[in-house]
Amino acid sequence: MKRRDFIQQASVGTALVTLSGLGLQSFSNAATSKKITILHTNDVHSHIDPFGSDDARNANKGGVARRASLIEFIRNENPNTLLLDAGDIFQGTPYFNYYGGELEFKLMSKLKYDAATIGNHDFDNGIDGLYAQLEHAEFQFVSANYDFSNTIMDTHTKPYKIFKKDGLKIGVFGLGIELHGLVDPAMFKETKYLDPIEIAQDMSRILKTEKQCDLIICLSHLGYNYRNNPNKISDLKLGEATKNIDLIIGGHTHTFLSKPTIVKNIEGKNMLVNQVGCYGINLGKIDFYFDSNKNMSANGTSIIV
Repeated sequence: MKRRDFIQQASVGTALVTLSGLGLQSFSNAATSKKITILHTNDVHSHIDPFGSDDARNANKGGVARRASLIEFIRNENPNTLLLDAGDIFQGTPYFNYYGGELEFKLMSKLKYDAATIGNHDFDNGIDGLYAQLEHAEFQFVSANYDFSNTIMDTHTKPYKIFKKDGLKIGVFGLGIELHGLVDPAMFKETKYLDPIEIAQDMSRILKTEKQCDLIICLSHLGYNYRNNPNKISDLKLGEATKNIDLIIGGHTHTFLSKPTIVKNIEGKNMLVNQVGCYGINLGKIDFYFDSNKNMSANGTSIIV
């Protein structure tokens, strides 16, 4: 992809938003600010190859090889980049039926994903099948509200992980959806589901107050929004009910957003919720800018692969 074409494509649907109450004009001079780039996917569902040229909706879109080239281009532009996934890595093509997730994890490792959370379809070969593929994942799984203590997955996930980029600390934690009603209990066995809002409040407190993180990201497989079920916890509800989370990267509902949604948190401050559909068709890209006082602004978009 030519640099000019990439910039034109990436500039469509951007959303510049202030966080921490800072004026946008403070970021007019990029030389005085630090930039952290967050790249993300969700619900790739074992789509390794691009869609065919005859596909009615997604012709010639997606594919791991194309995503790899795009990620490499962005990392060359800004080495201070994290690559994250919000779950449902498995299930959807014969690659999963044949290899059981091995190929997906190996390719994500080649792309140098930094962290991922667990979706309901990642249990489709059972919790034992998920565990069996972990040796192929050279990245961290974060899951704070699945209690795996009585399962084979015990100690193989962490509630959160902290990354350091350009002198800044980025805390990433994970949340999963209630599995009962979605997954056969025999597949997840004694996995316990903990309230995601309570866990998010606890995680964000630890990361902000105890660990002194400058940027806090939640990898969520809860779903973007449920208009017909207002009592169900979604990413939008989670954002409104918590504080200190700067970005929720979502999954599960296959919601295509051209730019992040701005949500007022429980303290009335801006935070972002984003999701980029499914099947590796899009790559989410959000740039966070920090001034010398670590005040923050963000600019986000969804890039077609």
